[in-house]
Amino acid sequence: MGISALTPPTRPEDVIETLMEFPDNRLLIELCGEFDRNLAQVEHQTGVHVLRRGNRLAVIGDKSAREQAAAVLRGLYARLEAGKHISAGDIDGSIRMGRPASDTMRPLGDQIEMFQAGATELRTRKKGVEARTEAQKTYVANLFANELGFGIGPAGTGKTYLAVAVGVTMFISGAVEKIILSRPAVEAGERLGFLPGDMKEKIDPYMQPLYDALNDFLPAKQVQKLLEEKRIEIAPLAVMRGRTLSNAFVVLDEAQNATSMQMKMFLTRLGEGSRMVITGDRTQVDLPRGTNSGLAEAERILKGVKGVSFNYFTSKDVVRHPLVGRIIEAYEADEAHGV
Repeated sequence: MGISALTPPTRPEDVIETLMEFPDNRLLIELCGEFDRNLAQVEHQTGVHVLRRGNRLAVIGDKSAREQAAAVLRGLYARLEAGKHISAGDIDGSIRMGRPASDTMRPLGDQIEMFQAGATELRTRKKGVEARTEAQKTYVANLFANELGFGIGPAGTGKTYLAVAVGVTMFISGAVEKIILSRPAVEAGERLGFLPGDMKEKIDPYMQPLYDALNDFLPAKQVQKLLEEKRIEIAPLAVMRGRTLSNAFVVLDEAQNATSMQMKMFLTRLGEGSRMVITGDRTQVDLPRGTNSGLAEAERILKGVKGVSFNYFTSKDVVRHPLVGRIIEAYEADEAHGV
């Protein structure tokens, strides 16, 4: 096959690595995948780190994980040498061949078990994202385990940020083919007036928090390319009607500003192989007076439905400035006393 594996003679325990040399740089590029997506999938599913060094790949991790990842990479390279292409399904199948049968029925089993066992960090292309509070850890585990998840609570508790982080994790691991992020285009208590430009330019101010989250997890050039290829979509809720969202990770942010009709429309867009997350804050409804919030209605109707999880956050889960938590507590106390 023309691949050599070299293990450095002496290394500290925590940085043991296996070096694999690939003579054909063209095939190595295809092995790594666009934006190293294939390597990311191997990392996520075997628990190693893979670094590219010229025409070599360094696989870093414990002995059994390194051996598994190295064997997968050798097999995939051999497939390329035979003139075949590789897909996310080929990688997943190669990795799962040596696992117990129970795991082969759960392609997201590793991520679910990781958080159920107390892990706190998601790995994206730019940085690790930590679920800090118990509510956040449960929320992330539920997003991996359920096809539809709700995150309900005050601002600053990580509802949207963690949802986008899970979406990016699933995307780069090959579990979904695209990310779709949406918000109702509702102004927060003030009139912004006429906005010039095409539709994207008009709605971008509403979508900026979603762009901010993406740019935290993926390199800016990659985000731009994926947006151009429509493998990442950021769109107002109003344009979702009539679509079926398949093999996608879908997030509806600020869902308290969706009407009952819009919420039902959005929920019924869920297609085969997709995950959907609905986030919102029941105390920040900006809909016209007399218009019911679709978030509150969905919460009432879908409680107890199989495959749907509800996760609630409080001021104790705020991860912004500590003062934000105290502000939320003060408002909650004021409302409780009816002042």
